[in-house]
Amino acid sequence: MALLLFAAVCCAAPVGNAIGAYVAMKTGAQDDGGIAEGGTAADIPPRMLTAYKNAAGQVRKHVPKCRGMRWPVLAGIAKVESNHAIGRTIAAGGDIRPRIYGVLLNGSGAGGNTTVFPDTDNGRWDGTANGERAVGPFQFLPSTWEGAGKDANGDKRADPHNADDAALGAAIYLCGGGRDLTKRPQLRAAILQYNRSNEYVANVLGWIDQYTAAAKDPGLKNVSGKVRTVLEAALSQRGVPYSWGGGNAKGKSYGICCSPGGKSGTSIKGFDCSGLTVYAYAQVGLQLPRTAAAQAGVGNRIPASLGKSALRPGDLIFYAYAPGRDSTIHHVGIYVGGGQMINAPRPGTVLRLDAVDAMSGFAGGARVL
Repeated sequence: MALLLFAAVCCAAPVGNAIGAYVAMKTGAQDDGGIAEGGTAADIPPRMLTAYKNAAGQVRKHVPKCRGMRWPVLAGIAKVESNHAIGRTIAAGGDIRPRIYGVLLNGSGAGGNTTVFPDTDNGRWDGTANGERAVGPFQFLPSTWEGAGKDANGDKRADPHNADDAALGAAIYLCGGGRDLTKRPQLRAAILQYNRSNEYVANVLGWIDQYTAAAKDPGLKNVSGKVRTVLEAALSQRGVPYSWGGGNAKGKSYGICCSPGGKSGTSIKGFDCSGLTVYAYAQVGLQLPRTAAAQAGVGNRIPASLGKSALRPGDLIFYAYAPGRDSTIHHVGIYVGGGQMINAPRPGTVLRLDAVDAMSGFAGGARVL
């Protein structure tokens, strides 16, 4: 497949705002890329999920005009920032121990930080007066917490190291002056405010879409024959790691080096997007070309102008830098119905169910069965 997309979605990015410490995070809670079923509620410690749900319900008390705040939005942020504080102890009252600290943002380059953030809290929240560190499961900088932090659990203390308080603070911050987060552009703007990085936005949106969609059974009751075989083959690979250049007609394989973002698949046994489609359709004896752009020339082309409602289960679905120009197609998924697709999104993720809208640049589909 074409390579340029992943330069925009998989690279680490510098901290661009006074809140997220995305690439500066160096904690014991490492992101394992999700679980076998992808990003579902099972991926989240129950106490953290409770915090996300409570915050989504409480936020309009503080930002009355906010619309569309849902727990998957908060889960998407927390997944990227701290992997839901997995590996920590979360008390009944929401306190997280040991506390989660990012690297010292002193411009040293450690952990990807290149900007100096002077100390603002004398170490109250980040444990050091020598500069700023992002803190807690939502990785607030102390200076941002002063404006966004609220007491959510009734202990009369707004603490970014508390799951409830941190989730509510993140919800308030994302809502801004009253965004409508049901609208994709406003959701993107909220995440971009959280961290001014397009790479960060793409990563978080992917998790939000996954938490929103993947918990639902794709439902293959009305699908039969070769289409069902293809979908079941692809669905059986959920949770397999993304591997740049990985996958073939026989199954997952080690990939190649390297994506534009420098991500190598040579040590990862898995699939990239077109590797997955090659494998799935091989199960019914159909040999697809290896790249997403070439696969657009197979079968009956479904123009983007017909809209996503024209897609049927089993169709290939394409994404391009310049929709209408198939030579710019860079990504492919397999449509399963209900607005969902089986997707190998990008390096660092796993194969999963995603909303069709999880990727930008919809370029139509192809019906090959």
